Amino acid sequence: MDLDLSGRHALVCGGSDGIGRAAAQELALLGADVTVLARRADALQEVVASLPRRGAQEHGWIAADVGQTEALRAQVQALAANRAVQILVNNTGGPPAGPAHAAEVEAFLDAFNKHLVANQAIVQAVLPGMRAAGWGRIVNVISTSVKEPIPGLGVSNTIRGAVASWAKTLARELAPMGITVNNVLPGFTKTGRITQLVQDRVRSTGKSEDEILASMRSNVPAGRFAQPAEIGGVIAFLCSPAAAYVNGVNLAVDGGRMQSM
Repeated sequence: MDLDLSGRHALVCGGSDGIGRAAAQELALLGADVTVLARRADALQEVVASLPRRGAQEHGWIAADVGQTEALRAQVQALAANRAVQILVNNTGGPPAGPAHAAEVEAFLDAFNKHLVANQAIVQAVLPGMRAAGWGRIVNVISTSVKEPIPGLGVSNTIRGAVASWAKTLARELAPMGITVNNVLPGFTKTGRITQLVQDRVRSTGKSEDEILASMRSNVPAGRFAQPAEIGGVIAFLCSPAAAYVNGVNLAVDGGRMQSM
């Protein structure tokens, strides 16, 4: 199986922690040069220092805010002008919890901007390099909610679905150029996001944290939450030469939690 990414340059968004950091680690292990993007420069520097290196591998970072579209676009364009990006992992923390009917309009607009609009700006910035190479991988880390909406995540359910539809459209448009576009749908994963969701449920239900966690685990046939590396490994596979014919899919990595096909 050809998993070698030597000579490829990957841009991993949300790369300072959790799934993004795990994806950066796995891509580096496969030989890719990795640039991680997030808001905190100090955290990014620590990530870059920890990434594996072999041979002439070079890693770097960009401190950027996905909510600032034009600045984000300019920063990624500058990166791509210096060295073309062939692998893009779009990954952004989810919107706050709460029912859809109670969410302010501004909450939907903010999430749309930080997810779909930011993804679009980044794709447009790196696409010339992928076209020139005749090879590219775009992986969007979204949510199982694109298949089964999650109660209490009204804004997230809405925006994640929009990103999934956008990605499916891109997959058909870019396939003739040798570029694949796929979505990874993580289940419950041990990250800061799951901590936030548990705390939200404690406040909204009055139950203890242990009760909330036990209830969540009871819905997962595997009986546990995922480690970020287990999601990162799937992302890295989709970016590899071996996954060249996988395109336009929503791949759940959820321990069997979803009941849909």
